[in-house]
Amino acid sequence: MTGRITVMHIITRMDMGGSAQNTLLTCLGLDRNKYRAILVAGLSRESRMTATEVEAVEGSLEKARRQGVDIVRLPALVRRLHPFHDAVALLALWRMIKKETPDIVHTHTSKAGILGRWAAWLARTPVIIHTPHGHVFYGHFASFFSRLFLLTERITAPITHHLVALTRGERDDYRGLGLFNDDRMHVIHSGVDIAAFLEAGGSGLVLRRELGLPEGATVVGSVGWLLPVKNPEGLLEAMIPLLQSRPNLFLLYVGQGDLAPALERKAIEAGVDGSVVLAGWRGDIPEVMRALDVFVLPSLNEGMGRVVVEAMASGKPVVAADVGGIPDMVRNGENGFLVDPRDPGALRAAIEKLIDDPALGAAMGEKGRKAALPFSLPAMMSKIETLYASATKDRP
Repeated sequence: MTGRITVMHIITRMDMGGSAQNTLLTCLGLDRNKYRAILVAGLSRESRMTATEVEAVEGSLEKARRQGVDIVRLPALVRRLHPFHDAVALLALWRMIKKETPDIVHTHTSKAGILGRWAAWLARTPVIIHTPHGHVFYGHFASFFSRLFLLTERITAPITHHLVALTRGERDDYRGLGLFNDDRMHVIHSGVDIAAFLEAGGSGLVLRRELGLPEGATVVGSVGWLLPVKNPEGLLEAMIPLLQSRPNLFLLYVGQGDLAPALERKAIEAGVDGSVVLAGWRGDIPEVMRALDVFVLPSLNEGMGRVVVEAMASGKPVVAADVGGIPDMVRNGENGFLVDPRDPGALRAAIEKLIDDPALGAAMGEKGRKAALPFSLPAMMSKIETLYASATKDRP
């Protein structure tokens, strides 16, 4: 193949979530001398982002444009199932692919993965690659929709040349379901721009003061969507007895979502509302990590959990759910603890062990810094470009 390889990335929405950020970083990280990147995304209306978050997303997209990424917004490409919009999006994607004739169509997340792959197949794209960013076969939707997505994936898998799993656990799930064989699956961890976390200085005191956290407080925190699959209510249930008995202990949530009102109510009912801080979405996650003593990710299902890498790079001990790809990053008893997210007692015990033994937390945090290095952005891009080169080497 001569000239640059054109790669079209397709995703339903751009927001501050892990899948969107991974996709954008992939587009930005491609060698411009070898690759032309096109990013096709919906308008992200369903994310209900704050004005500050919208500004951050649009700023990132503008930066990508300036760095040579072609950005295309497709209004019909929505996350929810919608027969009319889905048909319009499929036709629009087919026309776009026919016009641009990319060498590779690389789809991201479930909905865009279905529509984008079929549009690419209809347009006879030479190479079709899909990254699920954590499948939706359980944990995200009601059982009917989960079964529907699984059925649709079974139908779509044969037209997919390569599947990129973010973790070994995700790969094993696809293998167990018989959707892909090993020679078509590649484990490429989501790359995290860890420099800002590794180099972070300071103690997070500025942020603590801003959020009304007293000096000398012990802060347990979680960063992510406040949605059922992320299990923020399970974390609060685990923390309530600790918060009731330890006046200097605080629980910090950074993120937004439908469960925010329920968390507020439960904290009030338990009499710990003064010890629970709902900070909403924030763009200064390195500063957030500096303000924490213990980081917790209690998700019921997680493709990879990029925020775990950020916490590790910041030198924080991690308590995380033993699900999905998290065990690829957290080695139980070394740089953190893995627990059953549906067991509040186990979650509480792991957190309590770390807040009662700061020396243990510090030692785990230092091990976490070293364990974060393989999940860096350069490591991901090296593997992505190797896959793209291999997939297109025999194409005319």
